[in-house]
Amino acid sequence: MKKIKYIEIKNLLEENSLEIKSEISNDEIFLNIKTISNSSIDDLSFFSNLKYLKDLKNIKAKACLIEDKYIEFLPKNCKPIIVKDPYLALALITNVFNEEIYKSNGVISKNSIVNSKSKIHNNVQINDFSLINENTEIFENTYIGSNSNIGPNVVIKNNVVIHDNVSISNATIMDNCIIQSGARIGGTGFGFEMQTKQKIFHRGDVLIGKDTSIGSNTTIDRAVFDTTTIGEFSNIDNLVQIAHNVIIGNFAVIAAQVGIAGSTIIGKNVTIGGQAGISGHLIIGDNVTIAAKSGVTKNILDNKIVAGFPAKDIKLWKKEIIKNSIKK
Repeated sequence: MKKIKYIEIKNLLEENSLEIKSEISNDEIFLNIKTISNSSIDDLSFFSNLKYLKDLKNIKAKACLIEDKYIEFLPKNCKPIIVKDPYLALALITNVFNEEIYKSNGVISKNSIVNSKSKIHNNVQINDFSLINENTEIFENTYIGSNSNIGPNVVIKNNVVIHDNVSISNATIMDNCIIQSGARIGGTGFGFEMQTKQKIFHRGDVLIGKDTSIGSNTTIDRAVFDTTTIGEFSNIDNLVQIAHNVIIGNFAVIAAQVGIAGSTIIGKNVTIGGQAGISGHLIIGDNVTIAAKSGVTKNILDNKIVAGFPAKDIKLWKKEIIKNSIKK
């Protein structure tokens, strides 16, 4: 079990420009992070949702990340760690407690196969039964799990983590990305001439921007001629389908089972809820939120929140739901 001192937490938050106030001793030790209802005497907890305000009265944690205006609800046994944004503080602190950090040990397994026409830089780890195909370049400090198939025509930059059973071809993966198990990146997309059903050969590639996470069993198809692009600092959940020639801006958050059809352009800071479907050849603006299970069939302007099928302004959608409920 990993033991974390309060001083480590304090230093981490201050390094990330988060103000922190507490009377806790620097040498105080925490064994885990737990929710309010499941915490115990050696744990650190957090409060960021008013839904759980009543539960604070019975919290058993040693300390709680909390805003100043809510500390009156904490019992005496739980000491406040006052921060302006408890959830952001939590996100940072989880990295300190993380015991599943994948860092390259520089060992290339004898049970893996590395093509002579590929290039492997310093301190790259390749685990058992992985295959590195021709015209592949893997940069420093990259970790590749077991049973993965990398290449051809792949560039993997520094500090990338690729888990087991991943397939990557015709793609560039930028620095600090994480590719979860079962992801398929760079394969041929779903394209053919409708009358004859003649298959369209894909010649493009995929670009995954730096510091981006791709979830398990997510598929990102190569472009027909150009580049399918996922922006920097994006988080793509499990079981997402991103078709050929899609362009997604920086800081995207896309939940599980979303499907995005070909040649759609999505702006930056976009959030897409689970099971939403987006038609092809659309333009989705910046700072857009698409609610879960929405069906997007038209372009969406910047800063809009949409829901329903066909997707429309969420306020209008709510009014329609209320009217339909009254009729019933």
